[in-house]
Amino acid sequence: MADLKPYAALIGGRFRSATTYRASFAVELLTNAGATAVDVSTIFVLFHAAKVVGGFTLGEALLMTGLTASGFVLADLTVGNIDQLKTYVRMGTLDSVLVRPLGILPQLVIADLPLRKLMRFVVGLAVLVVAVASNDIAWTAGNVVLLIVAPLAGAVFFGSIFVLSASLAFWWVDSGEVGAAFTYGGRDFTSYPITVYGTWFRAIFAYGLGFGFVSYHPALTLLGRADPLGLPAWAGYLSPLVALAAAGIAGFVWRIGVRHYRSTGS
Repeated sequence: MADLKPYAALIGGRFRSATTYRASFAVELLTNAGATAVDVSTIFVLFHAAKVVGGFTLGEALLMTGLTASGFVLADLTVGNIDQLKTYVRMGTLDSVLVRPLGILPQLVIADLPLRKLMRFVVGLAVLVVAVASNDIAWTAGNVVLLIVAPLAGAVFFGSIFVLSASLAFWWVDSGEVGAAFTYGGRDFTSYPITVYGTWFRAIFAYGLGFGFVSYHPALTLLGRADPLGLPAWAGYLSPLVALAAAGIAGFVWRIGVRHYRSTGS
């Protein structure tokens, strides 16, 4: 526990810093909640034009959106600010992190802990609760466990994508837009049934990169629906394994990137 005290002190400092100006902090909480609500509202706009999209109703699609929203905002809240790594590399300020006797990744994550995004997580959970209530789900023990694990697995998966895309900065400092295509682009991709996407695009993102196991397959398992694309019903339970595989790859690339890092000397 003593090893965790420095991290607890850093988190406490960031919390006090973020909440010193309370009115500003409150406004940031509300605007972040509004941003997530706007992201989710796109699913209602889509289903306003058609009652069934890709073979799914609004309630069924909303379950996928809720799983994605809760998992993504949790990842964004905890490790999303790692995308600032490119700035640290360019300015040479990463050196100050490397000389401390603490983990590099935890220090960078805590450096700008985005507490203003707390309400995003609340909104994401609220969307998931509404989606679960609007569907007829058989509450077996397996489905209860899956409903708890799927958002956490989604958070690990998206967190891994954040770390993996940020690691590109060790080789390519201006890789931010490429990374955003997989983080925020991945969020948008998983917010809808993957049956709406073209064959080759779906094959790459859903199965090649694993995004199909964030919300689509867990939602099918919870709904008790057969997969129109032919995967078995238990595919939804693969989401934790896919998330762990993504975390392993992200950790491997991160360690190589840290070893590759050369200071700018500034």
